[in-house]
Amino acid sequence: MKSVLRRLLLLFLVLSPVLVGYAVAGGGGGSRHASGVQPLSKIAIRRASLALHEAAYVKASPDLLGLQPKLIAVSNAISFANPKAPVYPRLAQGKSWNEMTVTWTSGYDINEALPFVEWGPKGGPSMRSPAGTLTFDYRSMCGAPARTVGWRDPGFIHTSFLKDLWPNAEYAYKLGHQLFSGSYVWSKSYSFQASPYPGQNSVQQVIIFGDMGKAERDGSNEYSNYQPGSLNTTDTIVKDLDNIDIVFHIGDIVYANGYISQWDQFTSQVEPIASRVPYMIASGNHERDWPGTGSFYDTDDSGGECGVLAETMFFVPTENRAKFWYSTDYGMFHFCIADTEHDWREGSEQYEFIEHCLASVDRQKQPWLIFAAHRVLGYSSGSFYAAEGSFEEPMGRESLQKLWQKYKVDIAFYGHVHNYERTCPIYQNQCVNKEKSHYSGTVNGTIHVVVGGGGSHLSEFANIVPNWSLYRDYHYGFVKLTAFNHSSLLFEYKRSSDGKVYDFFTISRDYKDVLACVHDSCSPKTLAS
Repeated sequence: MKSVLRRLLLLFLVLSPVLVGYAVAGGGGGSRHASGVQPLSKIAIRRASLALHEAAYVKASPDLLGLQPKLIAVSNAISFANPKAPVYPRLAQGKSWNEMTVTWTSGYDINEALPFVEWGPKGGPSMRSPAGTLTFDYRSMCGAPARTVGWRDPGFIHTSFLKDLWPNAEYAYKLGHQLFSGSYVWSKSYSFQASPYPGQNSVQQVIIFGDMGKAERDGSNEYSNYQPGSLNTTDTIVKDLDNIDIVFHIGDIVYANGYISQWDQFTSQVEPIASRVPYMIASGNHERDWPGTGSFYDTDDSGGECGVLAETMFFVPTENRAKFWYSTDYGMFHFCIADTEHDWREGSEQYEFIEHCLASVDRQKQPWLIFAAHRVLGYSSGSFYAAEGSFEEPMGRESLQKLWQKYKVDIAFYGHVHNYERTCPIYQNQCVNKEKSHYSGTVNGTIHVVVGGGGSHLSEFANIVPNWSLYRDYHYGFVKLTAFNHSSLLFEYKRSSDGKVYDFFTISRDYKDVLACVHDSCSPKTLAS
């Protein structure tokens, strides 16, 4: 009987390879030197082994079959009620503070149905806003596996722009497709709260993390536990969603690495979040990098996607979605989101954007200035950066630290290294403030935070602890920022496993403190009166 069971299980493994994981040593987005090879492509069925539970058995009947195969039974035909129905809405801030975008996936092209969002104030009259439709085919992919075994038709991606929103107002919405027969196909109903007016004084709460990916809730394990913390991070954020206004996922979004269907798996996983609050993303190496395609790093980490999936599946308020840098406002916060997979060095197009983004904020109205990017352009004592002796992405802070200092960036966030680390307020490798938990008055430098423990396999720290490293944590987690008013900010690092706070600090200051000159931040003074 065990031999029969073994054959059946081996047949199952052959027919269902996605359920078998294969660990790739050193792989993943946490290291610039890793190949980023999708583990699914490394499955070796012929070397698979299994362990049989003593209580397992198979009973077959009848005991003897004829020499020729016979059809014993045919099941009834089954189908989905509407396989093309709209699913997985993803909210994002539009190009102005009072605009919300809704992006979703369906099976309807524009020659079959008209896509739209029906929306309006909760309890009030509704209106309809049309949606644009995008898709792509395998020829848009840059290489294998995205162009070969990983390819799957993505369906159609629709985006609608809900404009002229009232500050902080609650809106209800649902996705619709009007078929040319005159009938309608609807999603379920959702709701969101509009952004506050820039500079508005109210409690505003922001979530930031990187490198999350997705995992399977059914107990299967296609990635050999490749992103073991992703469900914990997702679920912990969902539990606190009533106390969250906007989310930033700063690169290495899905880790599909060229297996296109996994973007649907991810958008399904984050739907409880992304359908309620803006879900803003940044570009990482696993979204963009592919040799010969203009990416700043000559790696194959995207599995041949070369940015197409990220640029199509999620909306970001860029001038050009192929250049994934942008700014966005949320009340008292101003965010400058960089794209580390394109050149950021002085003289580049992106450098000019970063300086303009930082310079354009009115700190009296938006005192909390945040910079974020995927790779660590600031400080990290992750083991692979330490081995290089750089403790950063080479050329990162050398190019950008004078901008952070000149425009007094409060906090800079990064992913890519799959752990958590916080620095002191720092400039040119030196701590410029002796405080560790409660900053007040003029802070003098920027605090740098690695928050890449969203879910993918964790990254080791170097044995050495630099004097600028105030807190390190080898766990999955995320950061929550709470602005209580123009003078008070709370920073909390929470572990995904329990949602408890394991590191925190506060900043208390007035507008005059932001205006104060710190090293290299002000022009020379004149004695003229």
